[in-house]
Amino acid sequence: MKYRKKPVVIEAIQFEYTADGIVALREFCGSALGKIEKHRHPTAKAEAELGTLEDGIHLTVKHIATEGDFIIRGVQGEYYACKPDIFWQTYEAVLDIDPIDLIRKDIL
Repeated sequence: MKYRKKPVVIEAIQFEYTADGIVALREFCGSALGKIEKHRHPTAKAEAELGTLEDGIHLTVKHIATEGDFIIRGVQGEYYACKPDIFWQTYEAVLDIDPIDLIRKDIL
């Protein structure tokens, strides 16, 4: 069988290993974000642990997001990582404006 993805709007943030990026990631993920670390060898990318809903509400099952990944908040409030190329093949930016507001501005 074939399936089509339902059109849902998600929230996401790209994991940037900078002071501002880490603050933004903590604000976005809240308690679902575990430790963030970067190993010392020159080509290492930072990694962040994300608690998942795979074990219920305990967030003990972790997924690892790599620097540059998009962190997505799913429809049930869960978080997971998505590689940038897959993210851009699957998602597109959504205007955060109510279409009715656009119509009203044209009328006024």
